[in-house]
Amino acid sequence: MIEIPEEFASSLVRWEGEPARQWLSRVPELFAKYLEVWDLRPDGAPMHGAVGLVLPVRGADESPAVLKLSLPSPETEHEWLTLSTWDGRGAVRLLDHGAGDSALLLERLDADRSLEDIELDEAVRIAGELLRRQAVPAPPEIRTLAGLAERWAEEFAAETRIPRRLLDAGIEVCTQLGPVSRRLIVNQDLHFENVLAGEREPWLVIDPKAVAGDPEFGLTPLLWNQFDGPGVGRRLAALVDAAGLDLDLARAWTLVSALENWTWALDTEGEQEMADMVEVIAHTVC
Repeated sequence: MIEIPEEFASSLVRWEGEPARQWLSRVPELFAKYLEVWDLRPDGAPMHGAVGLVLPVRGADESPAVLKLSLPSPETEHEWLTLSTWDGRGAVRLLDHGAGDSALLLERLDADRSLEDIELDEAVRIAGELLRRQAVPAPPEIRTLAGLAERWAEEFAAETRIPRRLLDAGIEVCTQLGPVSRRLIVNQDLHFENVLAGEREPWLVIDPKAVAGDPEFGLTPLLWNQFDGPGVGRRLAALVDAAGLDLDLARAWTLVSALENWTWALDTEGEQEMADMVEVIAHTVC
């Protein structure tokens, strides 16, 4: 029986409520299913991120891998498709998937070493270069930034807890730039903890949450991870330079991303620190 880490279970239920409880009750069964289907054996204790559990495994030929299960959601349902499209381009390699269960068999990386463990300026440079390499045409199944922006414009219009000046600026970005945004893969969850050391390449991205849009939309998590309030503007400029992006477009989409995460944090118990960070980011770019 695979034991679910209590910290993971409690935080997931706090964020996602009853759907998380129901999914967690199925996790032992799902692990057993895919261990059998893919002829795997456990090779260590499970690890976790925010919405996924990762079990080190070995195949019938003793090759190392990891079996990942994620809470099904619009953000996770196309993780397999994103990784398949990248095909190892600066990212963990997908070995197999059970899309209906959000189950992935992945190349094993060094979970004990991430970009958080190196000098920050170098980590920023590497993350920016990975973002640039992975901004490839998105499969049509992936949700679009244009569609999300339309929804966010409506939500920002109804929001009352955030300064109106920022919300109105965010609405303008959504309505003006959303419909004309590109359809490149953008990872909404690219940050320093989600880039692990590998063997094929020195650093590989894990856990992508993809949308099809402008790559400039994908920078905000790299600003709140290892947060430095006074240095937000400088780090944003460094990321733009490393990724070959447009600074004005990056500031515009970073505002929208900050506002979207700010409203989520205000609605979610225990997320005041996130609310405080994205407030600083929003004021910095607008």
